[in-house]
Amino acid sequence: MTTENAPRRRLLLAATAGLVTGAVGLGTAHQALARGAEAVEPDIDSTTAWGARPPRGTITTLQYRPTKIVVHHTVSANTSDFSRGQAHSHAHWVQDLHMDKNNWVDTGYHFLVSRGGWITEGRHGSLRTLTGGSAFVQGAHTSGQNNQAIGIANEGSYHAGAVPPAAQWEVLVLMCAYVCAQYRIPAAQIYGHKDFGDTLCPGVIHDMLPRLRDEVARHM
Repeated sequence: MTTENAPRRRLLLAATAGLVTGAVGLGTAHQALARGAEAVEPDIDSTTAWGARPPRGTITTLQYRPTKIVVHHTVSANTSDFSRGQAHSHAHWVQDLHMDKNNWVDTGYHFLVSRGGWITEGRHGSLRTLTGGSAFVQGAHTSGQNNQAIGIANEGSYHAGAVPPAAQWEVLVLMCAYVCAQYRIPAAQIYGHKDFGDTLCPGVIHDMLPRLRDEVARHM
């Protein structure tokens, strides 16, 4: 974890812990998160903040809430650069791949979590609709699920025994908890890409999904 990143992550995690274990009881905290009004909003860098290219065409906004989260990995290098700048570089790399190689309108994922614990908005409009909590933009991340699920991708390649760094995991939990709170998605409705297709994605993170659901539920 870099010195730059540490205070930010401590603040977010402490705020989440305070919601669950502070003056309010667990039942009250659960109700607050279910409403979404008092959920801890993580620090998410918008497409404007990291300098995304404009979409190639129209981004479809669906006027209802998603019912699940699908977790991915991007199969990028497992870099030891945990900086915010690297998170932005990774967001550019994914967008270029999706637009130039896949010929998609924009990044397919809604959000990306870097190995250093920075969150970037993927597809344009994802952050705006998440904040509103009643609509979402249609992604391009999981066949058959793009009009039902929020796609969250983790920087890195988690095959062959590699595991996400602690910073990435902790912020993935925080991000999933916020999405669940905003859209009233139960923690049990967090899946991996391979649950819906013939793919190895998200690697070992798929084996960690029971832990992810448990930790997200505790934040809720």
